[in-house]
Amino acid sequence: MYIVAIAWIFVALMATVTETTVVGAVLTFLFYGLAPLSLFVWIFGTSARRRRRLAQRPLGEGVGEDDGGNAGGNQ
Repeated sequence: MYIVAIAWIFVALMATVTETTVVGAVLTFLFYGLAPLSLFVWIFGTSARRRRRLAQRPLGEGVGEDDGGNAGGNQ
């Protein structure tokens, strides 16, 4: 994932360098480089965030706690 992000930022920087005005260069870098890159990193980093969150949770969490459910008369 990081190699794609690095390549994308490089392409965005090269496109920024070819702009004729500073305003055009800044807007090109923001909308062609950073905005799509941040969306890409956020979407493809979701599974890593989920794994990290689950790894930080204590092992005994939820064991022996009442969940508020009613098992009924058969148990």
